[in-house]
This record gives sequence, structure tokens and C-alpha cells, in this order.
Amino acid sequence: MGYEAIIGLEVHVQLKTKSKIFCSCSTEFGALPNSQVCPVCLGLPGVLPVLNKTALEYAIKAALALDCRIAKESIFARKNYFYPDLPKSYQISQYEEPLSSKGFVDIITDGKLKKIRITRVHLEEDAGKLLHEEVKDSTLIDFNRCGVPLIEIVTEPDIKSPREAREFLAILKSILQYIGVSDCNMEEGSLRCDANISVRPSKEETGKRGNGETGKELGVKVEIKNMNSFKAVEKALEYEMRRQIKALEEGKRIVQETRLWDENKEITISMRTKEEAHDYRYFPEPDLVLMEIDREWTERIRKSLPELPEARKARFSRDYKIPDYDAGILTSSKELADYYEECIEAARRSPVADRRSPVAGRKFNKEIANWIMSELLRELKEGNIGIEECKARPQALAEMMTLIDKGILSRKMAKEVFVEMFETGEKASWIIKKRSLVQISDEEALTKIVDKILKENPRVVEDYKKGKEKALGYLVGQVMKETKGRANPQIVNKLLKEEL
Repeated sequence: MGYEAIIGLEVHVQLKTKSKIFCSCSTEFGALPNSQVCPVCLGLPGVLPVLNKTALEYAIKAALALDCRIAKESIFARKNYFYPDLPKSYQISQYEEPLSSKGFVDIITDGKLKKIRITRVHLEEDAGKLLHEEVKDSTLIDFNRCGVPLIEIVTEPDIKSPREAREFLAILKSILQYIGVSDCNMEEGSLRCDANISVRPSKEETGKRGNGETGKELGVKVEIKNMNSFKAVEKALEYEMRRQIKALEEGKRIVQETRLWDENKEITISMRTKEEAHDYRYFPEPDLVLMEIDREWTERIRKSLPELPEARKARFSRDYKIPDYDAGILTSSKELADYYEECIEAARRSPVADRRSPVAGRKFNKEIANWIMSELLRELKEGNIGIEECKARPQALAEMMTLIDKGILSRKMAKEVFVEMFETGEKASWIIKKRSLVQISDEEALTKIVDKILKENPRVVEDYKKGKEKALGYLVGQVMKETKGRANPQIVNKLLKEEL
């Protein structure tokens, strides 16, 4: 439509500490309302906050994983605003001297690598939570979340489409989960995103952009809140793009404001005019001293970082000889990547099969990858559970894949076996024995069944002899039906062709 979007994200991530950022209250999710509070996180008179060292360590860890520069000195600030879920009427955050700055995340867009710059990663405390649906015509407040440690990750306005925003968030979530600083559960609010979006004519050549590019002027920015999934972020940005473009086409003025995303109606709704930084009257937090970040400690944290998603993806492609697409799916979460590698290792140790040959090894690695991406991920999705809750452990899956590889179990039967493995956690060998599912590979036994099927289907035999290849498939199906799916299909094909 001749317009382009300029999008920047503000991502709030709850850190996975046991206690809050400035007091010893628990951060456990799901506790009774207002049962995890104390005078410090409620901001009662006469209390002093004390910084949680683990929260600071996790924040540094996240900043390093995002290639940010860690400040030598950093201070906390009071961000003043009045809202019912903020008992102190200010939030302890960071402003002028944040913990870190100038990082980046690489995403793939239109088949090309694109760098999304990170402006800053800083520490702050979370606010409470308003509950609007518990009591009719009333709003309740749960202060349990007050003081839970957060990092805020702010991007430059480098994102040009809703799809890019979703891709960035998916990669960011994966990085944070890999390093173990947050579970990033959006449903529980441990990862929340606000999006700033403006649109402008794509060929406009006046003014100067704030991120260094000349010749283009930014449009009026609108902030969108209340998005609880990556899909919602994408949909909200798509709607807001259309709304702003329509307004500009009609000669209307875009107002700088904060809007809420209505999930049910799939529209954004005006909430309030957008605050500027000066509206919050930031000033240094007088109850917390300046932080001097020890260089040696920072380097120890850097060295403790695990292999990150992109590096692991590259290694999977290189070492296991699987396609980049497969490697991307398998490394999309640390738990899934761990599961795949545990399967590979268990299969290599298995006494049942010999995969010392590179060709056999590559083939088996690919087969395990295919099974995880199709059968396992489907069962997880249908069961609405995470892989860490899966009863079919990697060792059991490796054993089943080995039984398929040796011709003991057919692929068709394996799908039935795997469903039972997934539900019960039992090993494939035990299920096969219990249900008498061992694949028939004995040629003498199968020859008798093949002869029987050929005698019963003379017309199909004639069709095959006349050149109708589909007739062979029918005969194979009849043999499989006769053996209740237990016949080895490769051997059945071979015997049928020989007899025909």
C-alpha cells in the first residue's frame, strides 16, 4: 500500500529466582493472593530494599547472551506513577545508567540474516496484578507479583513487519530459556511484550531517522499492550498497521497513545495518552547504592553461558548431517534439543544395532529427527504438555527406533506402540511382547501367505501382468491385512514380485 511499519519492542521478563528482587518473599506462581508479601515489597514506611545478587547475576547473563556491553557502574531509579497495583506509587527501575546496552539478536527474514539491535537490558521490579473478573463490577488486587525481579529488553526500531516481531520474540525466548534465567511462560506472565509501532509512506525523503538513517521521517508512535502470545503480538501489529494507514489515507492525525489489544474482537482500543519519560519524574533511588560491576565476575558469568540456540543449530546440521530446517526445529527449545541428543547417544550405546558406519549413522540421526518432529511433537501438542513432562523418555524412543532399524517392528506398528509409550512410559520391547506385535520377517512363513493372497485375487494378478503397477500395492495391502500389519513390507514386496 506504499507504507512501511517501524516497530520497536519492550519485553519484560521475570527472572527465575526463588525470592524477590529486594526482599526474601517467594516468587512461586499460583500462591493464594497476597500471601507472598512483606513490608518491603508492599512499600510500607521504614523499610529498606536489599538487592538480590542472583537476580543481578541472571540479568548480566541475559545481557551477555544478547551481546550487550555490561556497564562498569549502574544505578537504580524511582519511576513515579500512580496505579492501584503499585503500592509504593513508584517502581524501582533503571533509567540513566542501565545495567547494559548496545546488543543485538539476529533473525532470518526473507531468507536473509537481519540484525535487530538491543538498546538496553536493565533490571527492575514487577508490579502487582489487577483481577477484573473475580467479582462482578469490581477489581481486586493481588500484590504477590510486586517485587518479582524483571529484566526489560528494549529494541531499536529495526523491526519492519509483524512477522519479524514474532520471529524476534521466538528467538529471544529461546535464548533466555537456554541460559536458564526465565521460563518465559507468557500465560503466567513471566514474559510480556509491549510494542511501539508507527507507519510512514515508504518513499518519503524528508527529515532524519532517529537510528542514523537519513532521508526518512518517523511517523507518530503508538504503544500496544495486553498481548499474551506471539500470535497476539503479530495480529495486534497487523491490525494497528491497517488502522494507522487507513487514518493517514483519510487525512486524519495519528495520536500518540497507549492502546490495548482486545483478543476477542481482534482490535486495539485506546487506553490513555502515551507517557513520555519526563512524566515519570525519574530520579536516583536513594535507598540503593551505586552498583560497581566486577569485571572478573562478569567474565566468569560469560564463561558459564551454555551453547546458545544458533550455535547448537549449526552444530546439529554439521555433526548429525541433518537439514538446517530440522536443526532449527530441534533446537527451538533447550529441552527438545537435549531430548534429541539423548536419543542419539542412547542409540549409539545400544547393543541391538551397529551404526558405526557414517552412512548408517546419518540415516539413523535423520530418522530420529523425523520421528520427533512428526510423532512426538504431535502427541505433545494434542496432550498440551511440554517435553519435560513426556513419559516416553529418550532411551525408550531410541530403543524403538533401533527395533524399526533391525526390522523387528514395522513403522506402521511403531506408531501404535509409540502412542502407548507416550501414555504409559513403558518400553517398546515390553509393549511388543505384551501385544504380540513382532514383525514377521520369516520368508518361508510369508511365502505361504503371499501364495494364498495371489490365489484369492486372480483378476488383480492379471492387471499387474498387463502393466498396472497399482495392482501390486493392492496385493501388498492384502498381505498386510492378513497379517494384521505385522508382515515386513520390504520382504512382502520382494516375494510378490518374485511370485508374479
